[in-house]
Amino acid sequence: MRLLKYPGKILLMLALFLAPLGTALSQYAHPPGAEQNMEEYSKLAGAVVFLLVAFLFILFFVLSTPKYKYSYERKAKKVSAFKKFRQRITQAVPVEAEQDIVLDHDFDGIRELDNKIPPWYNFLFYGTIVFAIIYFLSFHVFGVGKLMTDEYADEIRIAQQQRDELIKTGAFVNENTVTLLTDAASLENGKSTFMNNCIPCHGPNGGGIVGPNLTDDYWIHGGGIKNIFTTIKYGVPVKGMISWQTQLNPKKMQEVASYVISLHGTKPENGKPPEGQLWVDSSQIKPLGDSLKTSLKKTDSTKVDTTKKVTK
Repeated sequence: MRLLKYPGKILLMLALFLAPLGTALSQYAHPPGAEQNMEEYSKLAGAVVFLLVAFLFILFFVLSTPKYKYSYERKAKKVSAFKKFRQRITQAVPVEAEQDIVLDHDFDGIRELDNKIPPWYNFLFYGTIVFAIIYFLSFHVFGVGKLMTDEYADEIRIAQQQRDELIKTGAFVNENTVTLLTDAASLENGKSTFMNNCIPCHGPNGGGIVGPNLTDDYWIHGGGIKNIFTTIKYGVPVKGMISWQTQLNPKKMQEVASYVISLHGTKPENGKPPEGQLWVDSSQIKPLGDSLKTSLKKTDSTKVDTTKKVTK
């Protein structure tokens, strides 16, 4: 009866076992171009029957082992084990035993049960205590980890280093913030950039070839570090000067602009005549002194008094 529980498996195994044997018998029973050999055919048929009986015996033996027995007791045991585990984790009281933990007071018929705190909740609370102890020892006693203040200080330090690197590359330099460089290293770098890029138009000494003379007091687009930097950065396409901001970084443009200003007054040979307008740097004009202002006021007052006397 137990074999009837596995009809699909048995039929599948029989089909897999008998299919190759049936193919061999059919080929042997009707060999092409030869007479039927009844004796050998009988031996082969007997062997097939023997193997079939042996196969059924083995199949019966395997399916009769306890491994394949369907036991409701084992299933019940698994369920009871799960219930036992859940009971240990939650410490919940069964519904049929709730009368033993009902408290005396009630409100509109609502009664309160004296349930225990679930153990998993206590384990979670104890875990926070253990974590706090480990955190305290790691960060405040042994210094294994960094506090938030230390991490913040490290981030500030890294940001300052990055800012210094950006300053070195001139990332913060533009036409509004550019300043004149006068140190020898910057002027030498500016000269190198000028020699590599500006000679075809302005000559090796800045006297001008196609472009204007850069050594006199006259400028077409304005003199001074900011105007020269702007001209180098954006170029003058209508007059053939390209924009250099895609080929030179801001630091290099600042250096070459400072070098151009250092050429002022050098008066190279064969320099082009002045072009543009006379440039006067307003930052170089000094304000009148207090003593000069006072003397001018006195002069004006004297002129007024003299006028009054003449009128009289």
